Amino acid sequence: MATISLSSIHTSPSSLRLLSSYSSQNTPTLSFYSHTKPSLSFSSVSLKPITTARSRTLTVVSAFGKLSETEPIPLPPAPEEIAGKFPSESGVYAVYDQSDVLQFIGITRSIAASVLAHRKSVPELCCSVKVAVVDEPDRTALTQAWKSWMEEHIGATGKIPPGNESGNTTWVRQPPKKKPDLRLTPGRHTQLTVPLETLIDRLVKENKVVAFIKGSRSAPLCGFSQRVVGILESEGVDYESLDVLDEEHNYGLRETLKKYSNWPTFPQIFVNGELVGGCDILTSMHEKGELVGLFKK
Repeated sequence: MATISLSSIHTSPSSLRLLSSYSSQNTPTLSFYSHTKPSLSFSSVSLKPITTARSRTLTVVSAFGKLSETEPIPLPPAPEEIAGKFPSESGVYAVYDQSDVLQFIGITRSIAASVLAHRKSVPELCCSVKVAVVDEPDRTALTQAWKSWMEEHIGATGKIPPGNESGNTTWVRQPPKKKPDLRLTPGRHTQLTVPLETLIDRLVKENKVVAFIKGSRSAPLCGFSQRVVGILESEGVDYESLDVLDEEHNYGLRETLKKYSNWPTFPQIFVNGELVGGCDILTSMHEKGELVGLFKK
């Protein structure tokens, strides 16, 4: 969710994927250090139509991002079903109430997570949602998509959606601070009292879900890590994250973790002390609805 100025809305439409349906416990005892990195914009945008089917129902309405041409997705009665009905990718979304009145248009890095947050905070205003996914987005592409839908709605009704009006606090609020990433040491030149492999072993066994990623959870530095963070947050799971590229505070982690897990690439996700795999495996399990059961174990 984001707050954007409504001034000077004049854009050309973006190519979007329009969707009609889409189919811890944590008691650490180690002394780690927390760190949050600034947000990061990603590189050039590639907007592509969907050409592959997923295990959950997926419908392509149009490659043109018109709000009026997008079919609404009814919200399921149970909040835990939202992750299986809405995509975890970045995009633009529009929320309608029971009278089919548009209440809010937002942009997000995880559509499912944003819809879930609205469903929990203002359930009486959330009946259905229109969704358009922007492939490989940067902030500019997301903003252009949002402006396109806002411009269309204002042109048709002469009104700004209530949730987008200046000063509104029902829909647009300061997002909660993301949980900081863990640091294995306070600095590169710190003398460890135990081997790094022992620290890793204790970390994955004392925390239910641990994600070793490139970059931070607030600013992943590769598409695979971004995808993993999006899935974990859309599932609503409490997890710990470590930046394997942080040579200052996690010096030697990349190579040591490869030996520990016998897995050569990143990200790596551990659940209950066991390696689940990387981005491809987590994505497959997410699309098949298998992660809910895994995280409940």
